Amino acid sequence: MKIKIPFAVLFVLSFNNLWSQAYLSSSDQLIARILPKQRQAFVTKSIAAVNGKDVFEIESRNNKIVLSGSSGVALASAFYYYLTEYAHCQITWNGTNLNLPATLPQVKTKIRKGTPYDYRYYLNYCTFNYSMSWWDWPRWEKEIDWMALHGINMPLAITGEEYTWYLLYKEMGFSDEELKGFFTGPAYFSWFWMGNMDGWGGPLPVSWMKSHFELQKKILARQRSLGMKPVLPAFTGHVPAAFKNKFPQAKLKATNWTNGFADTYILDSEDPMFAQIGKKFLQKQTELLGTDHLYSADTFNENEPPSSDPEFLGKLSARVYDGMAQADPKAIWVMQGWLFYSDRKFWKEPQTEALLKAVPNDKMILLDLATEIEPVWKRTQGFYGKPWIWNMLHNFGGNTNLFGRMDVVATAPAEALNNPQSGKMKGIGLSMEGIEQNPVLYELMMDNAWQTKPIDLKTWLPKFVRNRYGKSNVNALKGWEILQKTVYNVPADKYIRDGAESIIQARPTFDSLTRWAKTTLNYREKDLLPGWDEFVKAAPLCKNSDGFQYDLVDITRQVMANYALPIQRNIVAAYRKKDLATFKEESSKFIQLIDDMDRLLASRKDFMLGPWVSDARRWGETPAEKALYEMNAKDLITLWGDAKSPLNEYACRQWSGLLTDFYKPRWQLFFTRAEQSLKQQSDFNTSQFNEEVSNWEWKWVNQRKDYPTKTVGNPVNLALEMYQKYRKAMGIIHQ
Repeated sequence: MKIKIPFAVLFVLSFNNLWSQAYLSSSDQLIARILPKQRQAFVTKSIAAVNGKDVFEIESRNNKIVLSGSSGVALASAFYYYLTEYAHCQITWNGTNLNLPATLPQVKTKIRKGTPYDYRYYLNYCTFNYSMSWWDWPRWEKEIDWMALHGINMPLAITGEEYTWYLLYKEMGFSDEELKGFFTGPAYFSWFWMGNMDGWGGPLPVSWMKSHFELQKKILARQRSLGMKPVLPAFTGHVPAAFKNKFPQAKLKATNWTNGFADTYILDSEDPMFAQIGKKFLQKQTELLGTDHLYSADTFNENEPPSSDPEFLGKLSARVYDGMAQADPKAIWVMQGWLFYSDRKFWKEPQTEALLKAVPNDKMILLDLATEIEPVWKRTQGFYGKPWIWNMLHNFGGNTNLFGRMDVVATAPAEALNNPQSGKMKGIGLSMEGIEQNPVLYELMMDNAWQTKPIDLKTWLPKFVRNRYGKSNVNALKGWEILQKTVYNVPADKYIRDGAESIIQARPTFDSLTRWAKTTLNYREKDLLPGWDEFVKAAPLCKNSDGFQYDLVDITRQVMANYALPIQRNIVAAYRKKDLATFKEESSKFIQLIDDMDRLLASRKDFMLGPWVSDARRWGETPAEKALYEMNAKDLITLWGDAKSPLNEYACRQWSGLLTDFYKPRWQLFFTRAEQSLKQQSDFNTSQFNEEVSNWEWKWVNQRKDYPTKTVGNPVNLALEMYQKYRKAMGIIHQ
């Protein structure tokens, strides 16, 4: 007896089979990129998701490692689970260990893991500039692999967004000249996309727009092939300044970010053109790039609405969503919840509730953007019924420091998931402003993706150290336990948002800190020194590990960066006592410390200015474009804006090249002027110095210069040299 299967069922089965074959192929290619020699040892298979959530299985069969998963991301996660749990390997931005044993370890009992989270979100608008401004396809390919290995299935995808807008505005009759002052330079897109600024760092060449539109197509194709659902941009109301001339009847509001930039213009959501443009943009974007129906729109990123009236805010929110829904009835608005954290004085309960409740619950997802610092979900009743995602922000500005909240990251996501008051918590994610630092925090955070219980750091940390260094080492583990208690711990009685910078990075001052180069540590300086001792003791046995080399340089960099402050305080004390001899002696020590840090950091590409500048220039097709991109690259990490920018040092870095070519000359100028005032018995003219140094900084930002792109020296030997030179003095000064 033949059973007739309806055509619709056959179609679905056929489609599902094609889909599973596609992500099996993508997963196989990912494995081949990471382990080309051992690729044949792995077999991939598809299995069904459970209630729409990813699952994976791992087993040994016929001398093969069989990986089964419900998506490409699930398969990649299975692969990484095998690498970390069985082969004791690790893949991070800052150090990778893929030294597998000759015979791959067998999986004696089948492993099955399911995620409790529909969404594992990744990226912040700011990440696209503080870290990704100059990335090419090979670098993006590595990052998408990293995403998949770590369970990410919902990445923000806004590369090349400006080209879609360019095409749309050209269709609306805008000329290149009228758009010239609209698009920012490549290092400032994040704040252009969020409506904070126009034009700065431009004019943007059309060649850039086209090249990055092509890059975006590759990014989306790869992400989707692995089963990820990228979040694409939507219209927020931000329009060119020329809009008011082109459409004089349009209702526009001038707004200002208050960070030293000109006004931007927001089209009122009540204006009929708001919905029209929103619809046209999504239609154009879908035509060019397809859609997964997830759209990011942040109408009030660090810009207050014109009214706090809840009714006004509710109607505005409804109109923003309606603009999406007209183009895509399946649209889901993904909103960064940063505004509720950064401007909580405005966003009280009535305002927040009105903004959120105006959109249907199944048509909006909230990102609790800095949950590890301040969980907004706790004061919004779990975002008033909206699905939401627990995110770790962690890093601001791509700064270089050892910092984090390991205890919170290990326990809080699971605690929120199991809390009856948390509402519809549907995911976890990473929303840092900059990546390629503190890899331990990101490994830890994403280990939450496949479990519902808090992570026990007592068992997790030894495993992390073994995987990272390829062996267990008592001194290395002791060092990490000290890191956990110092740099990776924020006392509950202290409000410390993010990691401290070094006084070296501050615009020279007699104070102990500046606005964006904060030097307040979340631990006592002396408590970190025993950790350094343990890393030095571990060096003979761990020195060949890529991860250990990075970590040893990083902790050495941190203690040296901390040590700069007591020296600077000695300089200030000598100046106030009018002790010229001591002033000169301590100033010399300070400059020598900068030189030594620069030499240490030149041994690791993770800490070099050269690749950042070189990668920026590489995108230019003409000398003028190369110069523009170089200026963008140098400006973002120093002044951030013009010579008078109030954001100077927000994105400062401890990088070789930047230390000796930017921070050092500033301090030398400061010491020279201070010494002159001592000799002349006159007061130090602070305003005159600040004018002089800001002019010097602006010239530095705009000058043409190449920096080394290849490492110099052995990182372990250089770290040990710094230990011999500075450890005793640090111990004395901290007693």
